[in-house]
Amino acid sequence: MTKTQAIRLLGGTVAAAAARLKVSYQAVNKWPTELPPRIEARVVAAIAYEKLDLPALLGAAPELAAQVQEASHA
Repeated sequence: MTKTQAIRLLGGTVAAAAARLKVSYQAVNKWPTELPPRIEARVVAAIAYEKLDLPALLGAAPELAAQVQEASHA
């Protein structure tokens, strides 16, 4: 995933991406053009966290819900 793709997925601006990931503008601005796996995973986790029904996951599979929640805060 590229920096441009990630920013687009997270709201279209560096400021929006930073807010969704709960990091500074400077942190996002310093991303390399091609994102390393750890940053790509944070982007995917942030999007998934907003789309998933965490209470339903907690009832159906507590270990999966814990992994999702942990990944979104990494």
